[in-house]
Amino acid sequence: MRIEDKITEQPSHYDHLEKMEAGEILEAINREDRLIAEAVHHVIPQITALVEAIEPRMKRGGRLFYVGAGTSGRLGVLDASELPPTFGVSPDWVVGIIAGGDEALRRAVENAEDDAIRGWQDLEAYKPSADDSVIGIAASGTTPYVIGAIEGARKQGLLTGCITSNPNTPLAAAAEYPIETIVGPEFEYDFNIAYDKDGASRRQPHG
Repeated sequence: MRIEDKITEQPSHYDHLEKMEAGEILEAINREDRLIAEAVHHVIPQITALVEAIEPRMKRGGRLFYVGAGTSGRLGVLDASELPPTFGVSPDWVVGIIAGGDEALRRAVENAEDDAIRGWQDLEAYKPSADDSVIGIAASGTTPYVIGAIEGARKQGLLTGCITSNPNTPLAAAAEYPIETIVGPEFEYDFNIAYDKDGASRRQPHG
């Protein structure tokens, strides 16, 4: 999937943030945040299908795994970590797996997200069964670590779902129950600034 085809990698709707007042920036961020609820509303049927597929498996003792890299992985680990104190469930019932291991929760682990084989290996270490379910989380929908985990899990008969913010991604194709919440580009565009010989800047998005 080409970077120019990813909605999440498109230029932000807001440019020249350095020229905006703090209040303007906060209003703009809040405006973008309100799009999330509407995006979730559009995929409630897909969320419902995934929940209804997972429920009987967990009632039989199956576990739920979140698999992600970077921020997506951290959010999965955070959600899994909140369940025991909030609902009194076993910490082994819902498990968050992040590329690069626990070290990646605090600092970036270079190239960890690009290892597709390691994605399934990290999941396999938990000795998953057919009653277990795996949800891959990746805004781009192209993270090799997550795709590898989902593909490996599906081959072994586990239920697989995913959450992504781009349409028609390799991750969605790999999962049985894809959820595509399309919320648009990031608020702050991630770019390098290079300069032409005449001093004019040109933006180069990261790959």
